[in-house]
Amino acid sequence: MKYTTLPNTNIKVSKICLGTMTWGNQNTEEEAFEQMNYALEQGVNFFDTAELYPVPATAERYADTERIIGNWFQKYGNRKNVVLASKIAGGGDYTKHIRTGGFTKENLTDAIEKSLERLQTDYLDLYQLHWPSRGVNCFGTRDYPYKTSTKEAENHLEILETLHKFVSSGVIKAIGLSNETPWGTMKYLETAKANNLPKMATIQNSYSLIHRAYEYGMSEVSLRENIGLLAYSPLAQGVLSGKYLNGNSPEGSRGNLFPRFIARYMGNGSLEAVKRYEELAVKNGITLSEMSLAFINQLPFVTSTIIGATKMTQLKENIGSINIDLSEEILKEIEAIHADFPNPAP
Repeated sequence: MKYTTLPNTNIKVSKICLGTMTWGNQNTEEEAFEQMNYALEQGVNFFDTAELYPVPATAERYADTERIIGNWFQKYGNRKNVVLASKIAGGGDYTKHIRTGGFTKENLTDAIEKSLERLQTDYLDLYQLHWPSRGVNCFGTRDYPYKTSTKEAENHLEILETLHKFVSSGVIKAIGLSNETPWGTMKYLETAKANNLPKMATIQNSYSLIHRAYEYGMSEVSLRENIGLLAYSPLAQGVLSGKYLNGNSPEGSRGNLFPRFIARYMGNGSLEAVKRYEELAVKNGITLSEMSLAFINQLPFVTSTIIGATKMTQLKENIGSINIDLSEEILKEIEAIHADFPNPAP
């Protein structure tokens, strides 16, 4: 395994991060335990979860993923070996079964305290804001939703002051963003600097070979402001494994069970790009999944790549990508395909 540190901290994390959003829905607790044990054995010390999980979010299964992780900590006593990240859910109809009102002091406190209880721990290494409440172009929205976005932005100062209290007490080690924009990220950084408050260490946004929009503005923010990307959906919800090519929809797959989750990655342009990327991978004796992950692992603005798997074979392949170094020739060919199909997935 390869390691780095969360920016502006001394927290050592694996370059591969174990995502958990299927546990409690597509995966049983027993399967989740197997995944965590294997990942830890392979040197993966960074786990990412959220109060929202598992997905799709429902009131009936709300926060079951955190409960599963807490049960694993209780059974195996591995809390000290894991850098644990969680998130407070953003607002909107999708999460009204959790709470309403945005990232107020009361809501942040409620979310953190309940996550700690479910996870059976007294601290979180990284705590993140899952998505903004003001309305931004993420989750498959390519263009800025200026017609429906709220005019008021989040109260950045109140949010940072609230998180500061948890950081000062040692309950939270570092803080981060998710699904944010360059403006939102810089607003948090400026507010923190002006008020001597904790700086956001990371930002968790989607990034894959068919969705590289992070490079438009956020990659420069990451590099110049030292806020590391935790790249999620690096395989585009499984589309970059190639399993959905030629009209295939494997039984039990995310695309088969929840087609709306992969719809953004299934346009004609995306599938044509995936075919090209698969041909390139096969030509070089690696799988499409391995190449897709290896490309992200080597990017200078990426702190860690968040993988997710429902099967152990997938998990082993994904973790193994850390041992693959892409040649300059392969990287040039990837860029040539990207030039022909620039960001086909929104």
